[in-house]
Amino acid sequence: MSNEFPDPGCGHSLDELDEYLRTGQSAAEQHYLRCPECQAGLAGLRSLHRLSGLLSAADTEQAGSADEPWLQSILGNLRLEMRSGRSVPLASEHPEDDFFETEGSLLALIRRIGDDVDGATIGKCRLHGDITTPGADVRVEVNVTAFFGYPLPAMIESLRTRIAAMITTHSELNLTSVDVTVTDVHEHVSPDRKGEVNE
Repeated sequence: MSNEFPDPGCGHSLDELDEYLRTGQSAAEQHYLRCPECQAGLAGLRSLHRLSGLLSAADTEQAGSADEPWLQSILGNLRLEMRSGRSVPLASEHPEDDFFETEGSLLALIRRIGDDVDGATIGKCRLHGDITTPGADVRVEVNVTAFFGYPLPAMIESLRTRIAAMITTHSELNLTSVDVTVTDVHEHVSPDRKGEVNE
């Protein structure tokens, strides 16, 4: 993996998390299980492994290198999203109490939604707007890799609806729009090859 993008602030890199996923062993396992940044990174890597395993043989051969732009883009976004990011304020019944959630936690939830929509894998995911100010307008931007054969309009609408519901449920942001762009379409691999991915 390239070190072009910064690793999360907890001190553990995507390379370490990827090694842990492949081997199931690490001296830092207890940290990975407790750290929200590492949990977000592990979830993103699992999605990336599933995506690689579902690509056709031709696409896998072309995209298997860590130097490929599509892979570098996803890894770069994972590194950015593993960072806590900005603090999103939450209302409190007591004025003296300050409650916050992190930008990274919301991005991880958005990425998890993508995993639940058939044929979709989320690449870039961003929150635009002053999320640190209660009531400010916020826009969600999501780039998606889709598999050929899945109806794109239905996929996009499902993503928009689920992301909007999640933002409403898990935050107090004033969501103005969810912009979904399909940036890649890949051929779906035959069912008998799905079991080749080692997560």
